[in-house]
Amino acid sequence: MFQQLGYPTYLLPFLGAAKLLGIVAILVPGFPRIKEWAYAGLTFDLAGAMYSGIAVGGPVSGSMLFLIGFALIAGSYVLYHRKKQAAASKLTIEHSDLYSRATSQTQPQS
Repeated sequence: MFQQLGYPTYLLPFLGAAKLLGIVAILVPGFPRIKEWAYAGLTFDLAGAMYSGIAVGGPVSGSMLFLIGFALIAGSYVLYHRKKQAAASKLTIEHSDLYSRATSQTQPQS
């Protein structure tokens, strides 16, 4: 497939390693900025692969497989942000509870 697209084979190990690192970055907790770059990189890689296939005269019906990939990336991205947002709101609620308890304990009792 790579030869059919006209790409040199020395790109295969690089692209494979980049994809693996992107997946690791998404799965490892923390590092939100690296996660954003990983999602972007995987999306650009998939878009480039789809464009390359279409540009060499591949069937447009083959693009359906790419749409599944885009849906998986988008779904993962949305769920990641929902989880991040839920954790932030939970932290805000806990912080406000601690603050209200701390201020009520420092208030003089009447």
